[in-house]
Amino acid sequence: MRIAEICSRDVACIEADASVRAAALEMRRRHVGCLVVVDRRDPVPVPRGIVTDRDLVVEVLAVDADAGTMTVADVMTRQPITCSEQDTLYETIDLMRVRCVRRLPVVDARGQLTGLVSVNDLNGAIGMCLRDLAQVAPRGTAREAERLT
Repeated sequence: MRIAEICSRDVACIEADASVRAAALEMRRRHVGCLVVVDRRDPVPVPRGIVTDRDLVVEVLAVDADAGTMTVADVMTRQPITCSEQDTLYETIDLMRVRCVRRLPVVDARGQLTGLVSVNDLNGAIGMCLRDLAQVAPRGTAREAERLT
């Protein structure tokens, strides 16, 4: 299974010069835990960073910083780890495990942002695979019974 088959295509994005308050409001409005940072002046969207709800808590709220004056650039992870649309489920799981991340921007061969994949997306895909695998034995037994009658 390729990541292109399971990633979310509606990616919530923000620019680096936006305030962290604007980022928090956008996360709330979109019901998401992260925003991919892009430069809207780029002819194609390329991930320049990523900011998560955890970044806002640890870098802003926990230190009582002024969310109105800090920008996304102040708290974002620069040069985010990405995966390719062509990566497999298992390659992506391994990348997330090794790099200790829960979300990855998905890019095409040109490096253009095409989606976002999260641990929840992977869990859902694995669940579907396990459901399909669980049906193998009962179907095999039914086929065998049909052949014997």
